[in-house]
Amino acid sequence: MKVLMVLTSHDQMGDTGHKTGFWLEEFTAPFYVFKDAGADITLASPKGGQPPVDPNSEAEEALTESTRRFRQDAQAREMLASTKKLADVDMNRYDAIFYPGGHGPLWDLANDEKSAELIKAAHEQDKVIGAVCHAPAVFKNVFIKPGQNIVGGREVTGFSNTEEEAVQLTGVVPFLLEDMLKENNARYTRGDDWAPHIVVDGKLITGQNPASSEGAAKAVLQALQDG
Repeated sequence: MKVLMVLTSHDQMGDTGHKTGFWLEEFTAPFYVFKDAGADITLASPKGGQPPVDPNSEAEEALTESTRRFRQDAQAREMLASTKKLADVDMNRYDAIFYPGGHGPLWDLANDEKSAELIKAAHEQDKVIGAVCHAPAVFKNVFIKPGQNIVGGREVTGFSNTEEEAVQLTGVVPFLLEDMLKENNARYTRGDDWAPHIVVDGKLITGQNPASSEGAAKAVLQALQDG
């Protein structure tokens, strides 16, 4: 069971001067779900090397059991520091592709041609595709037929407009994730703000927010086991 996890390389929150990146728990919780199930994990990012961590996700109140485990895990930290360049990744080698969120993907992965190619290849090969929180942004430019986005007609979730309002970044982000998904004819569903909400539509699995990251990864694992 080989899982490709793709992280953002983008570290600037628009022109606010604040840093962003990937949300630590949305990486560590899925990472350990996959690792503890015996998966062979590869980490990749557009630029390769160490992807930027959103500093807010390293704050004391944001820490969780999986982020604390990661802090003590030298091997995992070394893996994260040396992610493969996305350009060097071949989807044929993996059974699933998974995208942790954070605001970074809204800027780089949403517009990354290689990322879109990988997702399209995964779809064509009937492989499992997972994305949590802001990471469903990666579907923005993935068209499986002319005019048909991969989320068209599919049930998906992702960071909601009200959650974006709550963190006061509605005017900063390049687009609102919920709106983008709806514009591409997704059947967007959501739970309460900040509560776990995981949607499984065939082999397309999405989670709404940080609280959904572990559940989304477990759903990916289940889809892999179901074949």
